[in-house]
Amino acid sequence: MPLFCDVALPVPLDQTFTYAVNGVVPVVGARVLVPFSGQRLMGVVLRIHEDALPEGIEAKPVQQVLDESALLPDELMRLAAWIAQYYVAPLGEVLRGMMPLAAEVKRQVFYRIAEQGRKVLYEGAERGSSRRSRLTPEEQNREYAVLNYLESGEQAKMSALRSAAQANKALLEGMVRKKWLVREAVAEERDARRLERVAVLVPEARLPKLNDNQTAILAELAAVGGRMRVRDLRELQVPDSTLGTLVKRGLVAIEEVAEAFHMGGVGSAQDKKHAHEHALNEAQLEALGTIAAAMTKGGFQPHLLYGVTGSGKTTVYFAAMQRALDAGQSALLLVPEIGLTPAMTGQLVAAFAGEVALLHSQLTPDERAEQWHRIRRGEARVVVGTRSAVFAPLVNLGLIIVDEEHDSSYKQEDMPRYHGRDVAVMRAKFNGATVVLGSATPSLESWANSEKGRYKRIEMLTRVANRPLPLVELVDMRQEFQETGQDQIFCRRLVEEVQATLDRGEQAIILLNRRGYSFVAMCRSCGEKIECENCAISMTYHKLASRTDLHAQPGERLECHYCGFRRAVPKTCPKCQSEHLYYMGAGSQQGEERLQEIFPNARIGRMDRDTVRGRGDMERLLTRLHGGEINLLVGTQMIAKGHDIHGVTLVGVVGADFALGLPDFRAAERVFQLLTQVSGRAGRGELSGKVLVQTYHPDHYAIQFAAKHDYPGFVAKEMQYRRWMHYPPFSVLANVLIQSDKLEEATAWSAILGRWFQLERLEKVRVLGPAAAPIVRLKRIFRYHFVLKAERRQVLGEVLRRMLTHAASEGIPRRSLTVDVDAVNLM
Repeated sequence: MPLFCDVALPVPLDQTFTYAVNGVVPVVGARVLVPFSGQRLMGVVLRIHEDALPEGIEAKPVQQVLDESALLPDELMRLAAWIAQYYVAPLGEVLRGMMPLAAEVKRQVFYRIAEQGRKVLYEGAERGSSRRSRLTPEEQNREYAVLNYLESGEQAKMSALRSAAQANKALLEGMVRKKWLVREAVAEERDARRLERVAVLVPEARLPKLNDNQTAILAELAAVGGRMRVRDLRELQVPDSTLGTLVKRGLVAIEEVAEAFHMGGVGSAQDKKHAHEHALNEAQLEALGTIAAAMTKGGFQPHLLYGVTGSGKTTVYFAAMQRALDAGQSALLLVPEIGLTPAMTGQLVAAFAGEVALLHSQLTPDERAEQWHRIRRGEARVVVGTRSAVFAPLVNLGLIIVDEEHDSSYKQEDMPRYHGRDVAVMRAKFNGATVVLGSATPSLESWANSEKGRYKRIEMLTRVANRPLPLVELVDMRQEFQETGQDQIFCRRLVEEVQATLDRGEQAIILLNRRGYSFVAMCRSCGEKIECENCAISMTYHKLASRTDLHAQPGERLECHYCGFRRAVPKTCPKCQSEHLYYMGAGSQQGEERLQEIFPNARIGRMDRDTVRGRGDMERLLTRLHGGEINLLVGTQMIAKGHDIHGVTLVGVVGADFALGLPDFRAAERVFQLLTQVSGRAGRGELSGKVLVQTYHPDHYAIQFAAKHDYPGFVAKEMQYRRWMHYPPFSVLANVLIQSDKLEEATAWSAILGRWFQLERLEKVRVLGPAAAPIVRLKRIFRYHFVLKAERRQVLGEVLRRMLTHAASEGIPRRSLTVDVDAVNLM
């Protein structure tokens, strides 16, 4: 009987694909390269079988088997199936996200001539219509040069066509759309090992007569023990040929070795020493005892660790991880953002040395593959990373910790749209492991689970060494304007407190939760706002790059923070040609500029997406902050999460309450969490802290409870509104997004689904919509949506799958439908 395998491919289709096995028989869980729709894709084998195919269907053969054994253990395969079921996502997309091994598969794009292209070349049938197109005569000539080059039928890379015919990607893709060319994507196996060249001094070699450059290299090698990286030798500023001459003469040998991985890490030596020693107070010991008891007992044990900011949750995490390692198990620590990994990594390396592995998106593909394989081989038993690290192939996983579990960064915004926190809980369930969700402001969903007894709640309600929580003072900006008659970024009280803090030699942080200089550019004459040409969003004004903008391009510009489109700042209004353009709203760049004017002697730093782009930027900035080189830091919410800088005694909050006006039922929860988290950066050392919150809504319950550090009070109030409006945690929710680059298609498809929801007469699911999404056009894609609410997850999932089946029957492409279960962002 012929042998077949079912393969999950990373395509937006809710199905698997069957291929014939003609050579090496792959195992379930291995990767294979297979042909699919004119491409060569990598997929994961789900089943080997001899089932007969339907009559008239012939299976294409597997082209290459990449793995001798299953790459993913059984528990991760089960987790992938659960994610696909729960989040209504294609299984192939889920499995692709689980394996950060893109570096091991080289993807290349080839072009070859199509029949229509050959007809154009030989008969000139399309020459007339081509000249009536938008192409210039030069571009038309390049098209024919491409066809001439490909006339033999051989395929060619874009680089070859660029050299032979001066073709660019836009020209070639245009020819593909006209069906003159066929575009083929080919995947091939690639060696992703990171190697570096090392120069080695050959012992007992006879030294001939040497010139000065050769002598310098040999002397340097001898001084460092006979081995040195070739790239480090270049610092001697001698010609590269000099080393080659020494190699030919047998005086130096060149070896290729595995390149060392830089773990990074910031923080003072005292911080790292403290993390390593795990000096626990009574509350920490009690929390650790509860977690350790669950680990000893074994089996799935979920916990919610509710601890105020500065209560020492991180120390409890590390002590629990040490218990896991002592028991021969491994541990996983998730953090919400890459910005938190440097400080956490520094402490982990101090505590666990070579046992630590790092996983996040700012590693290079080769680095991610290297770290992933270290984990899979059991060489690293402690893993720290962002949400995708939840899929790390740890051996004998015993403990999962989700730090800042409330953070929305744990929700994946691309397919598959999983929530890292909830996946961590399910992974612990499949592994029979203990999971700890930690936060000073737990999500309402996690709090509700602890109230129902699903999670065991652990509370740490005092700071380490009984340090007081910071005093929070609200500044009513309405009254400030009445008294001063001016609309200033920083109120008088905040300016006074910052000056006093700097005079005492202490540090201050100011949260200004908007990037750029101004976030609205408006014409005073006609009221027109300058919007992005790709998105229905006002463009943000960026002024001249400051000294902290390490990656910014010089000059003024308008930028869309959603699609990245940039344009020059216009001198007149695009609509009415008025010269009276006005920039409203202050971003972090303007905040930095204003602070430099007010405090000329301050050592100011800025932390936002413009200053922290690369992998090492956050590490360098935090090192300067820990060392006291910066004494006044301004930034977006990046500064609010998890940083432990003992010299900070003052925190200022500017404009955080604007989020209360967003069309989002979680708005109050997010503002409360942000205020509480950023307040927690003050007074973490020996000196007490103070927080000043500038607000136009001083009476709002979220701000009032945040000022009193009263999380239970806020939860009680917010839960009332959620219960009345049937929002989570009193219901389950999904956001269904319909997208198309044509407005008529998006509206037509929305109408089709709207009629289906009406005809189905769903009694247990509430359907809101269709309606234009809050951002109706994003990256040139028009967006409409439905919001579905139900009391039971099973009912919601069944309705969503039936909806997708109906959409397919109506010809709505699957890639144009996004199903976001447990949606965090409804924008």
